[in-house]
Amino acid sequence: MRRNRKVKILATIGPASSSEEMLRKLFEAGADVFRINMSHTDHELMRTLVGRIRAVEEAVGRPIGILADLQGPKLRVGKFANVKEALTPGQTFTLDNNPEPGNSSRVFLPHPEILSSVEAGHRLLIDDGKLELKAVKADGKSITCTVVAGSIISDKKGVSLPDTDLPVGALTEKDRADLDAVLATGVDWVALSFVQRPEDLAEARKIARGRALIMAKIEKPQAVARLPEIIELSDALMVARGDLGVEMPIEAVPGIQKQITRAARRAGKPVVIATQMLESMITAPVPTRAEVSDVSIAVFEGADAIMLSAESAAGAYPVEAVAMMNRIATKVETDPTYAGIINAQRSEPEATGADAISLAAREIAETLKLAAIISYTASGTTGLRAARERPQVPIVALSPILNTARRLSLLWGTHCVVSPDATDLDDMVDRACRIALEEGFGKPGDRVIITAGVPLRTPGSTNMLRIAYVGSDTH
Repeated sequence: MRRNRKVKILATIGPASSSEEMLRKLFEAGADVFRINMSHTDHELMRTLVGRIRAVEEAVGRPIGILADLQGPKLRVGKFANVKEALTPGQTFTLDNNPEPGNSSRVFLPHPEILSSVEAGHRLLIDDGKLELKAVKADGKSITCTVVAGSIISDKKGVSLPDTDLPVGALTEKDRADLDAVLATGVDWVALSFVQRPEDLAEARKIARGRALIMAKIEKPQAVARLPEIIELSDALMVARGDLGVEMPIEAVPGIQKQITRAARRAGKPVVIATQMLESMITAPVPTRAEVSDVSIAVFEGADAIMLSAESAAGAYPVEAVAMMNRIATKVETDPTYAGIINAQRSEPEATGADAISLAAREIAETLKLAAIISYTASGTTGLRAARERPQVPIVALSPILNTARRLSLLWGTHCVVSPDATDLDDMVDRACRIALEEGFGKPGDRVIITAGVPLRTPGSTNMLRIAYVGSDTH
């Protein structure tokens, strides 16, 4: 099944979409990658979901990527004697290490790392920012705050710390156990939540040992401040706009989204735009015009993938949400202004053979109006470099390794095909032309351009370009 769009669709699966039949419908509606949210999924259910996705993959004959999204550290206040309390702006309120139930003047904060890190002047946002506190005094055992805005605080509400750099890694004990479990099932991508610094990625990389690629979720100001270093150590980025909009001024988020998207594109790392894209479709069969514009902006910006969360996981219209996202993306990509916007954001290639070949392949393909760029890729690197160029013609990535094809299913403009390794150059050309014909990317007489590494089966050696005719070179 060939997609008629370049941006990919990432659909979260949950109670509304976990059956094999529903997963098949979501794929047919346009989902390219499925996300399993480990905040709401135990190991047994996760293994069941992976098995069902793999069954759909086998049935449709197309590689499907799976992203496991780790929960990350969840910081919460303790409980109140009366479940909730009403606070008044200007009053004093204290968070401390006393486990007694809270009242209108204090509450237990079961996180010594917060108590020891917050300084006077730092903000504490409770319940997704509905209550804002400002620290006036902190001594390591308690934080005395002034209520700035909001009025209600209740049991176990989350705490966000936009001004505080916490000395804890992004992986909790739960995350480590989840990571071991998802790696054992062979998921393709693992997303790390609440990354603050590049070091947060190191532990996950060490555990993964290449068994899955690592996606850094950018949802904290500390991560935005160290974006270049985080990009360097990650395989992909997710712009997690929900938490980003809590910890940073909400009006800053669109600009940050553009900055992250462009930085990832320059680096040739996939970037996913996530959170509340078609939020109203959780309960309504159609989105708002504002949501349609939001999805369109991500597509115009050249993001690799756009993501549905509760819309597909728990909403009343999961298939309709995927189909709507598919329609919006397809329409944007046929807009007369789309190619110009994508081209204007293109960055200079790095001084490597693979980048030079990818640039040349794009320019030749667009100048000669070729049917497709066909890239042989074992590790996926050649596919990544080809997608970084954002060519106007389709990219067909041929790989003998199923895991590579699954990983590349997240990649902009890339149609992945699992194909045995070519035996020699002639076989390589013949195979590429035959697959272009079979997969609907060319008809007899069309030309394609083929990129590969010679000698064959040498990772990172992309050094060959070949123009071939579909049909005449196909035996």
